[in-house]
Amino acid sequence: MDVNVAAAAACAIAGLGVGLTASIAFRWSEREQARGAAGGNGRRGAPAVNSALPEPTLPPGVDTVLSVLRSCAIVLGDGDEVVKASSAAYSMGLVRGGAVAVEPMLALARSTRRDGEIRQAELDVPRPGVQRAGEPLSVSVRVAPLGSRLVLVLVEDLTERRRIEAVRRDFVANVSHELKTPVGALSLLSEAVADAADDPEAVQRFAGRMQIEATRLASLVQEIIDLSRVQDDRLLMDPEPVPVDELIAEAMDRCRQQAAAKQIHIAAGGIAGLYIHGDRGQLAAALGNLVENAVNYSPPRTRVAIATRRIASAAAIGEADGELIEISVTDQGIGISEKDRERIFERFYRVDPARSRATGGTGLGLSIVKHVAASHGGTVSVWSVEGQGSTFTVRLPAGQNPSPATATSLDAPATPNPLPAPEARS
Repeated sequence: MDVNVAAAAACAIAGLGVGLTASIAFRWSEREQARGAAGGNGRRGAPAVNSALPEPTLPPGVDTVLSVLRSCAIVLGDGDEVVKASSAAYSMGLVRGGAVAVEPMLALARSTRRDGEIRQAELDVPRPGVQRAGEPLSVSVRVAPLGSRLVLVLVEDLTERRRIEAVRRDFVANVSHELKTPVGALSLLSEAVADAADDPEAVQRFAGRMQIEATRLASLVQEIIDLSRVQDDRLLMDPEPVPVDELIAEAMDRCRQQAAAKQIHIAAGGIAGLYIHGDRGQLAAALGNLVENAVNYSPPRTRVAIATRRIASAAAIGEADGELIEISVTDQGIGISEKDRERIFERFYRVDPARSRATGGTGLGLSIVKHVAASHGGTVSVWSVEGQGSTFTVRLPAGQNPSPATATSLDAPATPNPLPAPEARS
């Protein structure tokens, strides 16, 4: 009996020892896990790091500031690793695989880390993704130290700004050249008139040429003014209902003399009684430019057609019913090559410079049409085949008729030649 009591006491003591040992081991394990989490900069599941230097962290408030910056932001650690990067830095291809992908940018960061100097430079970086084969992105890079171990890289995309500056330089150069031609001609003709004062016929001939150059100069100045008013493509603030029939009649009347001289018949067809909300002067200038181009670039004894119709479009701006008014101008002229169609709406671009100068063209007409369409929430497109003709189509949001009227078809045919229908070409 005494033996049994002693055995039971021994078992109880052994069980108590095992329990104490397990409790101590559990506590030690929890302490090691907590220590490992602290060494891993508070990241969930990070292993314990037995390093003398903790992983670099952003100073308080820096993360918030970087998130509201317009520039791309990249923060690099002392080993060139990316500690923080904005989404724009990834979309521009500046950061890939947790590292800076642009070597010149990385070299600037290393130099700044070495001497603490703030550096700034402009670089050309490849476009990301499928666009890498295109022109590189122009960026401005500013690198500055952030604390004792971090480097901040700010990147601003200058590509669009550079493009606008190039367009402005080209515009100024082209305007100067275009103004120089008629001004120089007027100067020479005035000298010729002075020298031929005793010859009435010569004076009359030179005076006629002076009138032509003065008209060309006035047209160029007016188109520059028109272009300056619409080139920002801002939507109109106070549009008014403009009848399409009156715009077409005004455009036909504007070109009636040139068309009669070349025996070109201008026909209008489609749906009558349509309205567009916009600026009457701008719309008249745009449509007049299209009809005038069609007449100028068409051979004698041909036809120019102006067709109108109403189409549905869910993308129409500011229109509850989503309707667009489509105005197309079709000619039987020389046509436009594929490479010229890509640039036809650029300022001062001419398909045939010699022919444009002979007809008094300035190269601004189609650019004005493009900007007028954009400022009215619409688009302009072109279909053309060399030797067969061209069709320019303007689509603008439909307006409300201020006085109810029943739409009727115009008498003149809408398509005077066997070209495909406008809707098949856009």
